[in-house]
Amino acid sequence: MADKRMVACNLTLEEIGTLAETLEKNKLERIKIKNGDCEIVLEAKRKCPPPVMPVGAPMMQPMVNVTAAAAAAPEGAPTPEAKAEISGNIVKSPIVGTFYAAPSPDKAPFVKVGDNVKKGDVIMIIESMKLMNEVQSDFDGVVAEILVENGTAVEFDQPIMVIK
Repeated sequence: MADKRMVACNLTLEEIGTLAETLEKNKLERIKIKNGDCEIVLEAKRKCPPPVMPVGAPMMQPMVNVTAAAAAAPEGAPTPEAKAEISGNIVKSPIVGTFYAAPSPDKAPFVKVGDNVKKGDVIMIIESMKLMNEVQSDFDGVVAEILVENGTAVEFDQPIMVIK
């Protein structure tokens, strides 16, 4: 006589529940288990994020220079994104994408608060459309503040860093 706890493919209901929890916990889309003729498929119905639309930037863009005109707010004119206490040269995102502080997860960040930077130094990467765009500083100075977390989605013209 078969064990009443057996459900399918020699897995108990409890084991299938554990697989479902693993699916959700790890944000997996699908788990498929096949044992002979028996097959179990667990799928998560997740909403896809809206597609990222290009901002008129060319597809192949190895380096992005942040110009002083686009990166610094005019003196005395507050920008909607800028906090009142932000002063200095504001480096803004030149494109829509994901901010990365380091070239890879196992590497040190390009810059940290307190680091000296020179004009032309790579200070971050903005990933857009699966392209890694290195962003160079257009200012000499000291990194006073980094306004976004590593791996955060950023918008065009969003303040990312303050260099004094």
